[in-house]
Amino acid sequence: MAVATARPVARPAGIGLRRRGVTRERASILWAVIAWGVGLLAFFPVLYMFLTGFKTEAAAVDLPPKLVFQPTLENYRAVFDIDFPPFFVNSAIASLVSTALVMLLAVPASYALALRPPKKWKDILFFFISTRFMPASGVIVPLYIIFKDAGLLGTMRGLIILYTAMNLPIAVWMLRSFFEEVPRDVLDAAQVDGAGIVREMTQILLPMVAPGIAATVFISIIFAWNEFFFAVSLAAAGTATVPIFMVKFVTSEGLFWAKLAASSTMAVLPIVLLGWVAQRQLVRGLSMGAVK
Repeated sequence: MAVATARPVARPAGIGLRRRGVTRERASILWAVIAWGVGLLAFFPVLYMFLTGFKTEAAAVDLPPKLVFQPTLENYRAVFDIDFPPFFVNSAIASLVSTALVMLLAVPASYALALRPPKKWKDILFFFISTRFMPASGVIVPLYIIFKDAGLLGTMRGLIILYTAMNLPIAVWMLRSFFEEVPRDVLDAAQVDGAGIVREMTQILLPMVAPGIAATVFISIIFAWNEFFFAVSLAAAGTATVPIFMVKFVTSEGLFWAKLAASSTMAVLPIVLLGWVAQRQLVRGLSMGAVK
């Protein structure tokens, strides 16, 4: 007696593809929700600082904190009454001029280390980055003596020189990695066409690594803008920067949280605007070399 066997029913191939497509779409939505959640969590302290700047001093220390309140501009008026603009101008001059000097020195140095490396190039790179190993408190005394003997103590020139030396090693390391991403075939073709070093640098290399240069410039400005320890130790009243201005609201009478939040908002606003304007170049620059 013959036994009938059931044959499996063949399903259309499109069903499995549709299910995989739905699964991938759900996974992408889930990752997007997680990314937004992490982003909002990381941004919340900045948002809370911004909101606190519009509170009164009494409302700023309320427990539990209130997100709904009557806003006031009293704290921002107080910040400008204490003469905030000179501190802002000092920070802008020190950050921008030192960053310009950093790029002027770091671009040729990183070009040489990436494309025309000497025999001891690893030792040179280690020397550059080793200058960042020692904590700032370990070098402040010799720096104070050097600045005093050189007539740089309490001057803007001293801060510019210090910020340039502080950011130069990081800029060289970053730019060297960007220059290494340039295809050697492009440089060989330029040399065959008779391009010299100046033309090769200005017409070929710099346009190709422009996003990396933008990222390096942005990071150098941030480091110089946020620097506090050297500024408070070596600057004078006429050359004090924004971080020193914010200390005015930390007194023996207590912390003026609302005014401190307002001054902090004024301090981070230029950097936030700069990052927003250059965000496309920053993303491209910071991701250069991440994917081969």
